[in-house]
Order: sequence, then structure tokens, then C-alpha cells
Amino acid sequence: MRNEIRRNPQEGDDDAGVSTIDQPDIRTEKPRLYKVLLHNDDFTSMEFVVAVLMEVFHHAENDAMTIMLHVHHNGIGVAGVYTYEVAETRVSRVMAMAKEAQFPLLCTMEPE
Repeated sequence: MRNEIRRNPQEGDDDAGVSTIDQPDIRTEKPRLYKVLLHNDDFTSMEFVVAVLMEVFHHAENDAMTIMLHVHHNGIGVAGVYTYEVAETRVSRVMAMAKEAQFPLLCTMEPE
């Protein structure tokens, strides 16, 4: 990347008063990722969890079933990994859906 700096032309200058300074490339870091977790409970139906995984996390039915069974057998499972804002939005959507359906499904997020 080059920045132009204007200076007064002097006699005999062929560059019309423009000189350049090289600057190092500016690199941005990749954003931190967060795991969205579903927690098992004894009341939320398996069908509802599969529906949430398909609607909110866009998993295919087979993948949603696999994740739901993992959560059921292990107590917790990863629904997806996202940037902070996306993870936060997905957690909010899941919690709103669970509340509306009157299920105590818990969805949280943690840094990867």
C-alpha cells in the first residue's frame, strides 16, 4: 500500500512534487469463535430438539438426529460454531422457541 505525500516541487524535479512512502500491509485477525451448546433435560422432547437444530442451525435431518442423540446420551452437545454475534443470536432464538413451546431447553455459548 502506498501513501502519497505532496511537497513543493523544486527546480529540476521530474516527479511533479509527489513522493511515496511504503507502509506495511495491515492484517486483521480472524474473529474468535464460540460453540453454541444444547443441554439435555428430562422434559424437552427429542422431536423439538431436532426441529430446533434444523430450523435455527440449518442441519439436515440426519445430522440433527445425530446431534440430538449425542446431547441425550452425553448431557451436552455442540449445535454449531460461530462468531460471537451469530452465536448470541442463535442462542436467543433457541431460548425464545423453547419458551414459546414451554420447554426448559437450555442453550448456551462458550469460546472455542
